[in-house]
Amino acid sequence: MKSYDILIVGGGMVGASLVQALAGQGLRIAVIESAPFESRTRPGYDDRAIALAHGTQKIFRALGLWDELSGAATPIHRIHVSDRGHCGFTRMDRAGEGLDALGYVVPARVLTRVLGEVLRQPGAVDLYCPAALSELVINGSGATARAGSDAMEQEISARLVVAADGAGSAVRDQLGIPVKVHDYGQVAVVTNVTPQLAHNNIAYERFTETGPLAMLPMSEQRCAVVWTLDEKDSDAVMAWSDTEFLARLQDRFGYRLGRLERVGRRQAWPLRLVKAQESVRLRLALVGNAAHTLHPIAGQGFNLGVRDVAVLAEVIVDAVRAGRDPGELVVLSRYRSWRQGDQRRVTAFTDGMARMFTLPLPAFSVVRSAGMVALDLLPPAKRLLTRLTMGRGGRASRLARGLPL
Repeated sequence: MKSYDILIVGGGMVGASLVQALAGQGLRIAVIESAPFESRTRPGYDDRAIALAHGTQKIFRALGLWDELSGAATPIHRIHVSDRGHCGFTRMDRAGEGLDALGYVVPARVLTRVLGEVLRQPGAVDLYCPAALSELVINGSGATARAGSDAMEQEISARLVVAADGAGSAVRDQLGIPVKVHDYGQVAVVTNVTPQLAHNNIAYERFTETGPLAMLPMSEQRCAVVWTLDEKDSDAVMAWSDTEFLARLQDRFGYRLGRLERVGRRQAWPLRLVKAQESVRLRLALVGNAAHTLHPIAGQGFNLGVRDVAVLAEVIVDAVRAGRDPGELVVLSRYRSWRQGDQRRVTAFTDGMARMFTLPLPAFSVVRSAGMVALDLLPPAKRLLTRLTMGRGGRASRLARGLPL
């Protein structure tokens, strides 16, 4: 049986970010990942996009990753928020924050490649992939996991287990950690489009009768689309021809970018809010979607997970430097108390917005419209919203301030 200081279950973007954050700290790290890594490296029209908040960009820069990502990153200079069929809108601008960008849009292919290279660096981490977690036992002295394929399983021990294995976390299931789930009854249809007019680095969030519609600026004048729709309509929407899809999307979005001229391959994802009722236990910490899976409104989910990573890494490194066991509950309680404010604020914000902007009552439409007009005219309120979407609320970790651990 091999022994490690840290066992990370989940080698996706959040898990790999934690590996990078802990690199060079003298820790023995193992990662269990069930899915083989994607081999596609060439760009394509259908590249899925990831929105990185300004705070996430600062963390990635502090981790030494940004130079490899920046060439593929499209900066967001402005954010335009509106409510279809009503006059209310609000705008956020980089100039108001004195920044080069409010955030960035990066192809998931590029982010996956850069973070995948972290896991494949010789000597940095022991990677078990593809391997599924079949058993996890935690006690006062340590954690023991069994993982592997049908052909062979291996036993692994660690002082600390980090669950970074997503919304359907096997770690949560193994340990019986309860979750609260709210099914929005919606799907997010994700695709890319090319508009007639240049996007000018503006991100649009437009609220419609069925939910939010986001248009994010990408390279080659494409826009990444995240269109929230009623779940009962998803089969019909996915069956539409490209011509009909573009026409319906045009009707919902309007003509701020001129006519929508091309659409890529569509994917549909069911939307649920999933909140783990425990974020730490003795020798266990949850990060990212394993701890909180959010509605995609305002693109907060991945960014919240990266902030989890930045704080957990700081807590682990501080404990090890002080001669403490990183799996002690008193150590992990520091991570829990530090993160719970940010997690609650962002969860409440995304959930509240998702529910409020789908209420059909006319009175709510008037309130929403008036609220956005007021927000646009009140700089302090707008600044609070801007800072929240940028990932700059609450106490910042060293990495979020651009400092090394």
